Amino acid sequence: MTASLPTGNNMQTRTNEFFPWLIVLTGLSFMYVPSFIDLFQGIWLSEDQVHGPIVFAISLWLLYRKWPEMLAARTEERNSIVGWLILIIGLLLYIVGRSQNITLFEVGSLLWLMLAAGLILLGPRSVKVVWFPLFFMLFLIPLPGTLVTAVTMPMKIAVSYVAELILYGVGYPIARHGVILHIGQYQLLVADACAGLHTLLTLESLGLLYLNLVRHESFTRNLILAILIVPISFVANVIRVMVLTLITYHFGDEAGQSFLHGLAGMVLFLSALLLIIGADALARTFFVREKPAEQMSS
Repeated sequence: MTASLPTGNNMQTRTNEFFPWLIVLTGLSFMYVPSFIDLFQGIWLSEDQVHGPIVFAISLWLLYRKWPEMLAARTEERNSIVGWLILIIGLLLYIVGRSQNITLFEVGSLLWLMLAAGLILLGPRSVKVVWFPLFFMLFLIPLPGTLVTAVTMPMKIAVSYVAELILYGVGYPIARHGVILHIGQYQLLVADACAGLHTLLTLESLGLLYLNLVRHESFTRNLILAILIVPISFVANVIRVMVLTLITYHFGDEAGQSFLHGLAGMVLFLSALLLIIGADALARTFFVREKPAEQMSS
């Protein structure tokens, strides 16, 4: 029994297939390694952008999982015109973003260039295979500060109001003034990282990743869960604020600002994940009950 060795033609074919991607990888590394160094040394150090490296790592992992399927879906007929147009748009966004320090354009251009590379080298069928990893990378892009401020303030007020209502209802001496909670002798400012737009987007990305990994066949069920992620994120934010408030009230301000503050952040994601799983379990029960009825009527 002899092992078959790759022929010269097969090796040449593999080399020809790999060489264009080597060029793409080299070009993207040359362009975006400095950008990601700036992100790691800049906004990704802030509490409200700490999800950035996690989203980036998960996106690369999702692309790696889909890579064989993407290569298998390639076609000879490719819409290269659309791909080249997208490539031009991506390069213009990168040039403007990098030169003018507009992070939204600079980081966002990466998606345009990756989409263009897929269309030009593999075709639209292959790009369709990796639509979710590319979509997931949208959560990587920092949003404009004016938009974040405009959306975050109403969210913080709502979270503060509900947290005050619940804690006052169970007997704690708490009052609220705007987004400042007064409990006992302490005052707590509900920060953007505790109940802001970035937190909502982070939890939304967590929920969408869960849906992608679970892979339900029912579109209606996926849609319902995706919509429910928004109120689930709100509830998780309320739980986090309540936990921080109770820690400060019972153990003092130093405890509230210590590692327990980070622990409250873990409580946020854990409670959101448990709520998503719970909502999924309820949805599964509902759809299991509905399915026999549909089969009987058919």
